[in-house]
Amino acid sequence: MSRPLRIEFAGALYHVTSRGNAQEDIYHDDKDRLMFLEILKDVCKRFNWVIHAYCLMSNHYHLLVETPDGNLSKGMRHLNGVYTQRFNRTHCRVGHVFQGRFKAILVQRDSYLLELARYIVLNPVRANMVLTAQDWPWSSYRSTAGLKLDWKLVNGRLDSIGLF
Repeated sequence: MSRPLRIEFAGALYHVTSRGNAQEDIYHDDKDRLMFLEILKDVCKRFNWVIHAYCLMSNHYHLLVETPDGNLSKGMRHLNGVYTQRFNRTHCRVGHVFQGRFKAILVQRDSYLLELARYIVLNPVRANMVLTAQDWPWSSYRSTAGLKLDWKLVNGRLDSIGLF
């Protein structure tokens, strides 16, 4: 049985998640998280993506992605593929980092967008990793709230501040 085709079109919004293979962590340390964000930044430039919210958890991530050019699958292949290659090289390992296909839910702008943005940045709070969303440095919450941060979203584009 073949997999269903993804619905992709210009201007679409998606809630994207990708989990670690066998529920394993996809980041071993903050260097891995920074590497992932750098790759995501490159994907945004290369594929003209707009990131409205993100959260990096230990064994998965969440993205709220807008694809002005209708190219979600191409961008995700690049994001997960390049991250897997670099992660494996860095940690002297081989094999899958991510479990199967990424999950992408098409977002209806009006009804679900704000609720989804809240859901994404509150993930570490619900997982009892931190007390408040602002305590988690690996999400878009601090940028959205205008707090001090290392990564920010500028008009939907990821940008590092003095890290590299």
